[in-house]
Amino acid sequence: MTQFRPATERYLTGLIGRDIQASLSPWLHESEADAQGIRLVYRLFDLAVEQMAADDLPRLLDALQLSGFAGVNVTHPYKQAIIAHLDELSPQARQIGSVNTVVFRDGRRFGFNTDVTGFAENLRSGLPPAARFDRVVQMGAGGAGAATAHALLDLGVGELSLFDPNAQRAEELCVALCGTYGAGRAIVGQDLASAAGAADGIVNATPLGMSGYPGSAVPKALLRPELWVTDIVYFPLETQLLREAKEVGCTTLNGSGMTVFQAVGAFEHFTGRKADPARMADNFRVAREGA
Repeated sequence: MTQFRPATERYLTGLIGRDIQASLSPWLHESEADAQGIRLVYRLFDLAVEQMAADDLPRLLDALQLSGFAGVNVTHPYKQAIIAHLDELSPQARQIGSVNTVVFRDGRRFGFNTDVTGFAENLRSGLPPAARFDRVVQMGAGGAGAATAHALLDLGVGELSLFDPNAQRAEELCVALCGTYGAGRAIVGQDLASAAGAADGIVNATPLGMSGYPGSAVPKALLRPELWVTDIVYFPLETQLLREAKEVGCTTLNGSGMTVFQAVGAFEHFTGRKADPARMADNFRVAREGA
């Protein structure tokens, strides 16, 4: 699909999700736009605050489209639910079955996924070069989990064990992944203790640890120093899982890099302009320090 660059240099954008008041996305996008000399407004559409649910997505999208929005990001728990209300998906978003970026153009709605590249780039730049990827355990098989799973297999993970409270969702994702990457590359996890004991790394792709979703997806007793552990959550930056992993001696990687790199891709979809990843990372740090 082609990139869209609106004729105007003024952009209305935003984020749809639940419990997202701590999101730094407005700062990331607006500060990058300021640096490029364009005007961008980024609003939060927190459906928990607005007392709305997935059934309200069509009405919300209609309102945003009619109001002249260039597009919106989508986060938990609507990355899959949003698809039914879009006109066209990028090949990657269709393959993954998850959308985190919606662009409005010529009366149509286009869905993209920048989580895959964002997560992959965070792992490449954030983990030690010697980090092993033979076996990885992933917690969560929802919209974000679909993106991180594709990224992990693209990076060469030999066997990805998926754990999700919704067994059918995990099974469907495994079938899709094996169809793309080869039989046996993804399996539905059965015993977390056994899988964690044989793993090189653990990925949390659930909202557990996020503001409004306290807790950890992996008991501390299953962590060991040889593991690398990463979390897609970035507010708070240090989740319970990452804190406990550090205490055990694991190599840890927080969700800030994924947040920055996925925002780089989304910014380009919204504005047609390339974002500066280093500048966005610096702005993220500034925002965190001021929070």
